[in-house]
Amino acid sequence: MQIPIENIYFLLAYAWNRLDEKDRVSVAIDDCTELVDLFAKILINATRILLKRGIDKSYVAETFELSGIKGKLELAETLKRNLHLRFRTVCSFDEFSANILTNRILVSTLRQLTKTANLDSGLRHEIRKLLPMFGEVEPIALKSSIFNQVRLNRNNRFYGFVLDICRLIAENILPSEQNGEWKFVDFTRDERKMNQLFEKFLYNFYQIETAFKVKSEQIRWKFENLSENGEKYLPIMRTDISLTNETRKIIIDAKYHRETLTENFSREKIKSANLYQLFSYLLNQRGADEKSQNATGILLYPTIEKEYDLEFQYQSHQIFIKTVNLDMNWKKIETRLLDLVNLV
Repeated sequence: MQIPIENIYFLLAYAWNRLDEKDRVSVAIDDCTELVDLFAKILINATRILLKRGIDKSYVAETFELSGIKGKLELAETLKRNLHLRFRTVCSFDEFSANILTNRILVSTLRQLTKTANLDSGLRHEIRKLLPMFGEVEPIALKSSIFNQVRLNRNNRFYGFVLDICRLIAENILPSEQNGEWKFVDFTRDERKMNQLFEKFLYNFYQIETAFKVKSEQIRWKFENLSENGEKYLPIMRTDISLTNETRKIIIDAKYHRETLTENFSREKIKSANLYQLFSYLLNQRGADEKSQNATGILLYPTIEKEYDLEFQYQSHQIFIKTVNLDMNWKKIETRLLDLVNLV
C-alpha cells in the first residue's frame, strides 16, 4: 500500500497530537520522493525555528580537573589522583549550558542524517551548515531509553515535535553495507508499525475533530467462572476506539492490512478473525444502559484503491465494514472519517 507522503505526514501529526507544530513548520512536500527527505526537511525547518528563538539551556552537572576550587571539592578523587601535589583539584559544579538532553538528541539525529546514504544531497548540505551553530552540544547514542528520559514543559513544548521526528528516524535507520553509513528504512512497508500508526491516528482524530468522548475501553468477558482463579487465564479484551456521547456508542476496530479483504476461491471475504473480534466486543460490552444495548460496531480499513461500504445487523447492533482511501486529498479523508460516525 503506497500512501502519498503528504498523507503520511498528516497521519503522524494526528498520531503525535502535534497539529499546531505541523502548521508552524511549513514544509514543501511536492519535491519529496523519499520519506527520509520529508523528515529531514521537517527537522531542518524545525531546527531553524529553535535556533532563531534560541535553543534551550539549563544547569548541567559538570566534573572537571582544575586549578583551585570551584563548586564542590571531590576530595577522594583529588587525593586518589595525587592532584593536590600539583595544586590541582577535581570539583563538581552546575554549569548553565546548551549541552542538555534535548539538544544532544537533536544534534545526534542531524549528524546521523548526514551519514544516511539515501538522503538528498542538498538536504545533507543544509544539515551540515546547521550543526556548527550548536557549538558545545555533544552527540549521544540514540536509544529508546534516552528518549524516555526527556521531560518537557509548557515553555519547551515545541521540542516534543522535534523529538518525535528524531525518535522516528532513530527507530527506522540501520547501518548500511558501507562502513560508517546509515540507511533509512521505509516503515510504511511494516504492517505492524502501520497498524499502530493507523490506530493512534484514528483515536486522536476523533478526539480532536468530534464531540465524542474517546477512549480505549477494557471489556470484561461475560463468562461465568467455574474454575478457581479461572478469570486470570482469560485474555484482556480492549477496544481500539470507543466513541460515546449522551445517546450513542460506537466501537471502531482499526485494521491495517496490505489487502483489505481476503480471497477464498476467487471471492472476496471479510477477514474472519477481524469480524469475530468486533462481534465479541459488541456482545461482551452490553450493560443495562441503552447505549451499550444498541452499540454500533465498525471495522475500519485503510485502502488506496477499492472502497467498501458494507452494513449488517445483529439484533439491536449495526455492524459496518468500512474503508478510508488514504490516496485521496486530505480534506476528503477528513470528510470520510467524520461521515462514518455521523451517519451510523
